[in-house]
Amino acid sequence: MNGDVMIVDDDISMCEVLVERLVKRGYGAQFETSGEDALCAVEEKSVDVVVTDLNMPGISGIEFCERLVDHRPDLPVIVFTAFGSLETAVAAIRAGAYDFLTKPLDIDELTIAIDRAVERRQLGEEVKRLRRQVDRERRARGEMIGESAVMRDLFAMVDRVAVTPSSVLITGESGTGKELVARALHNRSDRCDEPFVAINCAALPDNLLESELFGHVKGAFTDAREDKEGLFVQADGGTLLLDEVGDLPMSLQPKLLRVLEERTVRPVGGKGSVKVDVRILAATHRDLEKRVQEGSFREDLYFRLNVIELGLPALRERGKDILRLAQHFIDKFADRSQRDVIGLNPEAARALMQYGWPGNVRELRNYIERAVVLALREHITPEDLPAKVRGAARGSVRQGTAVDILSLQARLAEGTMPSMEELEAHYIEFVLKQTKGNKSQAAQILGMDRTTLYRKIERYDIDAQAVLEGVG
Repeated sequence: MNGDVMIVDDDISMCEVLVERLVKRGYGAQFETSGEDALCAVEEKSVDVVVTDLNMPGISGIEFCERLVDHRPDLPVIVFTAFGSLETAVAAIRAGAYDFLTKPLDIDELTIAIDRAVERRQLGEEVKRLRRQVDRERRARGEMIGESAVMRDLFAMVDRVAVTPSSVLITGESGTGKELVARALHNRSDRCDEPFVAINCAALPDNLLESELFGHVKGAFTDAREDKEGLFVQADGGTLLLDEVGDLPMSLQPKLLRVLEERTVRPVGGKGSVKVDVRILAATHRDLEKRVQEGSFREDLYFRLNVIELGLPALRERGKDILRLAQHFIDKFADRSQRDVIGLNPEAARALMQYGWPGNVRELRNYIERAVVLALREHITPEDLPAKVRGAARGSVRQGTAVDILSLQARLAEGTMPSMEELEAHYIEFVLKQTKGNKSQAAQILGMDRTTLYRKIERYDIDAQAVLEGVG
């Protein structure tokens, strides 16, 4: 079923013809002969889109549209009239109509408009569902969002590990959200009311990093004009995250090891030590075992930090979590920038799913912030995304890794298989070539009507002219 359509027109014969034609094309269809009856019917019957005449007795199509949009803003309305004009179209759009058609109605144009309206409504429902889901996840996990199997396993491990005092090593590619996991561990621990302190070990030179971690006394070095507490002391009772610990200088590694073993800190230039109670979390995108083998990371420190390891998956491994995260960022940046952007259109969603995300969640966050700023409509389109994201979507469906119907065995041997969309796009091209561009004949072979074929040609960005040129 392509969707449930309600026709509203005082011409019963017109309604019956439209219902019959729509049912033949796979739609659920019903009709009402007045705006008043239709307003009551939409409350009792399943309706995805309303198609209404503008010129009716009783309440007019414009008034009906206004009242329906006020009461059911989620329900798209397509209006039609025999008296088409720019003024009428503007009045209908101002009343809240989704689309505007003129009589005599072309059934192909009508079904295309209905499909778009149904897709818009379904997308709106999906956005609402994602928002509810994101809200639930945000309350439960803060900024950690995901439903994929790898993320469910990670959440379960976070819940189990958070209540322990053990050191945790958080590993994963840059941009995967290691600090979010560290904060989640802190927030679920019995230290949650105490400080959470983080430092990037790769961001500071050796002498400054030592001072930041352990503190210093006045006069310890040229610029030490007063005593300073180090981050270990500031985090006393709470949690200290050593981010990018794989880049910790060799000169500081034995000093950090001593703090972990003795639970005391000696400031730079100081003579006494300060006792501290700090849970240590460490994060890195480096392979610490390899660095130990190379001699650039102490093995004893590695074992001290890696009591429990939590590995974060790359974004490309998380499936539809990409769309959940995208919706989260859309809500966040739309609210921050006061933009009326509510979600992604299907093509933009497909582009995000096909892109490889080398920069992981951080990259997705940046691109969604950019898209929210640039979007001209309430849904982000591929044009709002960077060219390389758009290109990944086109390549995956059209070219990808040179997929065609005859190369499946080669792909299988390589350990990869094409998606259903790739197969469908290439098969449509194949059939169009065999029929020399005859779309009616191609639609018959493909087992679909011409309207559906046109939609798929548009969806997969198939260049019909290029297909014909390839025939010769």
